[in-house]
Amino acid sequence: MIYKARSGQASYGEAIGILLLDCLTPFIPGDVANATTYDFPVRFRKVEGLTTRRVLGKDPTAFEPLQAAAEDLAGQGVRAVTGDCGFLALHQERLASSLDMPVFLSSLLQIPFISGIIGPGRKVGIITADSEALDESLLLAVGVELGDRLVIRGMEDQAAFSEAVLQETGVLDSAEVERETVSVGREMVAEEPMVGALLLECSCLPPYGRAVQKAVGLPVFDYVTMINYVHSALVKKRFEGEM
Repeated sequence: MIYKARSGQASYGEAIGILLLDCLTPFIPGDVANATTYDFPVRFRKVEGLTTRRVLGKDPTAFEPLQAAAEDLAGQGVRAVTGDCGFLALHQERLASSLDMPVFLSSLLQIPFISGIIGPGRKVGIITADSEALDESLLLAVGVELGDRLVIRGMEDQAAFSEAVLQETGVLDSAEVERETVSVGREMVAEEPMVGALLLECSCLPPYGRAVQKAVGLPVFDYVTMINYVHSALVKKRFEGEM
């Protein structure tokens, strides 16, 4: 087989490019921004100046630096671009229109899929970083209407999560954040027994998905399920076995 180099590309084999916020948060295994989360190589690109506050505040000027960073990832050979904050949904359609490759910025893009597989009588429970900021504008950006099939609970009042992710103290108590996330999930399902699956919106929450699932006994989706799914479509494997 003959291979041809691409001008300006420094390395190869990273199908997924991940745009990172400019923040001070420890990214533990399972977090979108930790390379050991994946069974395949990924390429990270921090978007300078794109802070958590700007994204949660839905700053429309965030698109320009986001686009520039995404174009840089494209130039380095990635074949799809995602992000590390579900609130990037606001820029999904515009960025997808500007790049000649798949763009899946927000974990919220999974909502229609989840709704479809749990049946019309069941609800999708969403655990988000900030329930007040997750409004109709974000849902519409991923083709979802705010209705009675969605149950939204936030982590903004959970002390350990808020300090690490929203206030960015630089310290994360993983055991405590897990306890808080499980507590929010349990409370949601107790109050809304028709919830048929959970979606962890925040990119910092996948490390706690297993604990949440054990507590509520339901399918749990997050950023990592989405990234793995897209990667499986971009990099197909050859099947070998016996008949």
